[in-house]
Amino acid sequence: MTTDDHDSAPSRSVAAVLQTAILALGLVILVSLIAAPGVMERIQYAKVRGELAAIRDAAAVRELAPVGKLFTTLARLIGPTVVNVTTTRRLLLPIDESVGLRGSGSLGATDTEIGSGVIVAADGVIVTNNHVVDEADRIEVTLADGRRFVANLVGADEKRDLAVIRIDATDLPCASWGNSDSLEVGEMVWAIGNPYGLDRTLTYGIISAVGRRGVVGNTFGDFLQTDASINPGNSGGPLVDVHGSIVGINTAIAQPGSRGIGFAIPSNTARRVCDEIIRDGSVESGFVGIQPEDPPAGSSAVAGAALVRAVIPNGPADQAGIRAGDLVVSFDGERVAGSTHLSLLILNAEVGGDVVMEVVRGDRKLTFTVRVGQQPRH
Repeated sequence: MTTDDHDSAPSRSVAAVLQTAILALGLVILVSLIAAPGVMERIQYAKVRGELAAIRDAAAVRELAPVGKLFTTLARLIGPTVVNVTTTRRLLLPIDESVGLRGSGSLGATDTEIGSGVIVAADGVIVTNNHVVDEADRIEVTLADGRRFVANLVGADEKRDLAVIRIDATDLPCASWGNSDSLEVGEMVWAIGNPYGLDRTLTYGIISAVGRRGVVGNTFGDFLQTDASINPGNSGGPLVDVHGSIVGINTAIAQPGSRGIGFAIPSNTARRVCDEIIRDGSVESGFVGIQPEDPPAGSSAVAGAALVRAVIPNGPADQAGIRAGDLVVSFDGERVAGSTHLSLLILNAEVGGDVVMEVVRGDRKLTFTVRVGQQPRH
């Protein structure tokens, strides 16, 4: 064997080893490339799972837990200010002469209804709905601590469906008024009252709409709509915001059996009426002496205008020169959006003040200055 042959044997062995190693490395790389997506997915999943766990743990401590406690805090804050209002009315029934009663007259029976109210002053001032206490012979108030009082009617406003009653008590917990004008659709609200006599029931929802007019048969209402559950017995109770402030007085549902459609009187209206009743014992309501209605469907009337169906003789509008058939397009600088809106604007106008009414008569636009009178009391 020559020297060259002797040297070439180890060289071939080394080359074979290197070749095998290269093949093995290539195989490892190939397997890694094939397996890499699954491995990477598992790594990514583990990372995401860890992040979610961290977020969940943080939320449970810092975010979700306080949100849950918000409901209980509101219940503790507003609950003691809500009262049960029970009214008793005498009913007159015709005498049945077949039972041997002589003469004419009636037999007395009583009707009891349950509503709600909210304390707005520590000396016993309570706001509720007019329809809760209207024509009641006895008004009984039950506080959150179980005490019962006979309440006196301070005054009421039938058109806005608000009433103020008072009990002989002091140092009562009272709710604060919120600003209903700042409410936006979607804000969280809570309703609390005595639905079906279930004391201080708390329900939760949102503001579904603002400025609802011409609903629940009330021409003069300008309601907040909410999906917070409102049922018979809730009437007169508060609708509160996230701060526990009154933003509305719950008053009605759209129709019997309605779900998620309830209405509340805005707090700014309720507060103004309440203050006026406490100060004067009654509420002044504007009057101009017209009967407005919406123009007939399909007519060429100005969009949003209100048609004057009739004018009361010698009333403010009549004295100013407004006639039946005129289309009212603006009232005191505000564009009219239908007959219900016009009725509300008139009702809220300052008694004794002058307002400018812009009307369309035929093809002419006319302007009249009208002195607002006091709504007649029936």
